[in-house]
Amino acid sequence: MTKIKNIIFDLGGVLLNIDYSKTSGAFKKLGVANFDEMYSQAKQTTLFDDFETGKISAGDFISQVKNLLKLNCTNEEIIDAWNAMLLDFPKERMNLLLNLKAKYNVVLLSNTNEIHKTAFTKILQENYQLNSLDQIFNKTFFSHEIKLRKPNKECFEFVLNTCNFNKNETVFFDDSEQHIIGAKSTGIKAYFVNNGKTILDFFDKHFETKD
Repeated sequence: MTKIKNIIFDLGGVLLNIDYSKTSGAFKKLGVANFDEMYSQAKQTTLFDDFETGKISAGDFISQVKNLLKLNCTNEEIIDAWNAMLLDFPKERMNLLLNLKAKYNVVLLSNTNEIHKTAFTKILQENYQLNSLDQIFNKTFFSHEIKLRKPNKECFEFVLNTCNFNKNETVFFDDSEQHIIGAKSTGIKAYFVNNGKTILDFFDKHFETKD
């Protein structure tokens, strides 16, 4: 069996607790009854894809959300509703990352956007006095910065090539099934973090992955 040297982590739902229903509920309070039809964990409209791949700015996103959803509210209300899903970084997951980093190359691959990055960085600063996730990982890849998003095969290949990782020595953790499928299409071993499990359930006391 090939020794694992590299671990790629998703962010939301794996390291950062998120609750999509909170953003859905926040937009419903603003008067949007069908927000779930446009954005969810499994799928989303082109507007959200464009924002996550850096094709539009935060200002453009807010303006287009207002137009698309026919909202008469402030920019801050849009931002607050959009960020409502972001919760916390549990301490035990942060400790796990630090222990893993001493043994593996640990990188982050997240489908995210400019507004969310500002928000979860603030959570990190307030709770752990860390200025960015770059202090935790060997390297971070955010979809809006690399212009690629999961589950596209090109996204995973970009990470492998940039980090010079051998796919047979690499594992990936994500809470979205379509992303697991995308990772496996490149030959990466992938773990689906679901059914109430957290990343702590996938490692033994020696920080080896459980099969």
